[in-house]
Amino acid sequence: MKQEKEIIYFITGNNHKFKEIKKLFQKEEIDYYLKQKTAATIEVQASNIKEVALFKLNSIKPKFNNSYFVEDAGFFIDDPLKGFPGVYSKFVLNTIGNKGILKLINDYWNTVAHFEAVIALYFQPLDKIFTFEGSVEGKVSKEIKGTNGFGYDPIFIPNGLSNNTFGELSIEEKNAISHRAKAWQKMLIFLRKHQ
Repeated sequence: MKQEKEIIYFITGNNHKFKEIKKLFQKEEIDYYLKQKTAATIEVQASNIKEVALFKLNSIKPKFNNSYFVEDAGFFIDDPLKGFPGVYSKFVLNTIGNKGILKLINDYWNTVAHFEAVIALYFQPLDKIFTFEGSVEGKVSKEIKGTNGFGYDPIFIPNGLSNNTFGELSIEEKNAISHRAKAWQKMLIFLRKHQ
């Protein structure tokens, strides 16, 4: 008799992120059951997304006996803003929003931008921490477009997708190319190996 699926917790208060990941999990033949949990994580101001994700993960380790993971992502406008907002993405979004970001740019046609995501997973059967990273390149839209997604999605146009922003894509379309989905695919390969 096959044993029950093991629970793996996604620690996030962001329902949009959880929905995207749940869609990816549902498509896979995998012996894990995904559940959302919220916990007060400590966010550190660090120089990169990976450091932030690992700090968040370790800040809640005493609260969990199961496998669990956190995800941290950042939006980087490499040209002309030298990577801003980057690790400060959440703070900047809450402070000046997408409208404020667009005011900082003059030449939209030559912008270079990317999203990065890092998943930090505490894998209970091995009592170890693993990280999985994904990124997607693109540019900044001249205007806010689309009502899907969240955060900076309405101003990010991924490469190879004509002129549509992430905000104009369905979850399925975004999950086919996004930074988050690329990181999840790496984690899913890991979980399949250890099921």
